[in-house]
Amino acid sequence: MHALPLSLYIHIPFCARKCPYCDFYSTETKQIPEKLYIETLLEDLKNDLRYVQGRPFTSIFIGGGTPSLLTARSIDLLLNEIEKIISFESDIEITMEANPGTAEQQKFSDIYRAGVNRLSIGIQSFQNEKLKALGRIHHADDAKRAMEMARLAGFKNINIDLMHGLPNQTVEDAQHDLRTALQFSPEHLSWYQLTLEPDTPFALHPPVCPTEEHLWQIQEAGEQLLSEYEHYETSAYCLPGYTCRHNMNYWQFGDYLGIGAGAHGKTTDARGKITRYEKTKNLAYYFNSQFIEKIYSPKNLPLEFMMNALRLTHGVPLDTFRQRTGAQIAEINPLLEIAKNRGFIKIEHGRLQPTALGQRFLNDCLEIFI
Repeated sequence: MHALPLSLYIHIPFCARKCPYCDFYSTETKQIPEKLYIETLLEDLKNDLRYVQGRPFTSIFIGGGTPSLLTARSIDLLLNEIEKIISFESDIEITMEANPGTAEQQKFSDIYRAGVNRLSIGIQSFQNEKLKALGRIHHADDAKRAMEMARLAGFKNINIDLMHGLPNQTVEDAQHDLRTALQFSPEHLSWYQLTLEPDTPFALHPPVCPTEEHLWQIQEAGEQLLSEYEHYETSAYCLPGYTCRHNMNYWQFGDYLGIGAGAHGKTTDARGKITRYEKTKNLAYYFNSQFIEKIYSPKNLPLEFMMNALRLTHGVPLDTFRQRTGAQIAEINPLLEIAKNRGFIKIEHGRLQPTALGQRFLNDCLEIFI
């Protein structure tokens, strides 16, 4: 089995205020135990060395929470120490999420110098009433300033996170957000629908969101505005050459280590056995080096593979299934035929990809593989 690409996800769980729609592990705090957390992250990484198998990191993603609450000095130290433990590819992509409410010109400049070469700014909307409904700590002007600061800092690869399907959002509201974002010429846009995740405040007290018909109108109008961008994944749009390498590794079923409280990882050993793990969400346990909360082997590899690969507009080479799961494509041929007959997928020139219908009704397609 070919050695799979290896990425690193770093979870920073600290937030100034937790958003009511967010289901990622995070904790509100005014004082971050920064030094201790960085030291523990490095210990956590060393504990995962058995999964590396001599591979360098092709990408690193620092997510949260709100990673931009950390000082640039901590980010610099963290990246330097990680590279001492595991080597980096020469053209490694290093992304960090940033909240416009914590944006500072000097910090952005220092983070860029520390080696972060891709910034993902969580704007979500350029309208104050929508930001208030989402529980965000920033205003529309903060978002615009954050984009300007990022460019001045030297970032040439910026992603903007925008949401649609927001409470009481009209088609015109969604178009306004996209038009405003496009004024800053981001290399990448993640434009995704608000979902009411279980056990979040929004799930317990649902806001009034657009109807399915209305959502489809928003989607169609948005795609027209984004026509100069490549729609390469369900909710990802980019200029040529700016796909997110880190996320592509997820969607192509590559390997990744996850460090930090609440992080997840997926690894494949030399024999092809796939292991998934979850790190503890209890900070007291985490700081006491009790990192692993759960470790397991996937029960339905075809489903997991399809959940990722069929998010990609152009799909994947058919042989990727064997390379990344260790199973033969013949084992799922009957299921592929059902999906083809229902118009959800097509297989042409050795490539598996979703149709437009399959992209729109992805969950219905995936039910075939359950």
